[in-house]
Amino acid sequence: MGMEFIKNYFNLAERGSNIRAEFGAGLATFLTMSYIIFVQPAVLGAAGMDKGAVFTATCLASALACFIMGFYANYPIAQAPLMGENFFFTYAVVLGMG
Repeated sequence: MGMEFIKNYFNLAERGSNIRAEFGAGLATFLTMSYIIFVQPAVLGAAGMDKGAVFTATCLASALACFIMGFYANYPIAQAPLMGENFFFTYAVVLGMG
């Protein structure tokens, strides 16, 4: 994939952006959201789920959702599993209600 293809596919010039700015934004987004790959297994592990499997599923689901959003929808929104539902499931349903 050449740089011109990337610029044209994502309409960077029309959006007033460039590859360096987009890379920086992507890196900042990843660093901001990467906590979830460590918190998710810890929370769901407390409910009895295998932490390694949760870690792998979180990474794969997040990567797939981000690629679909970026390449199919051409929309710069990062996707990852929601933590609220996981906390509810673990602490209210599993540990609270048995």
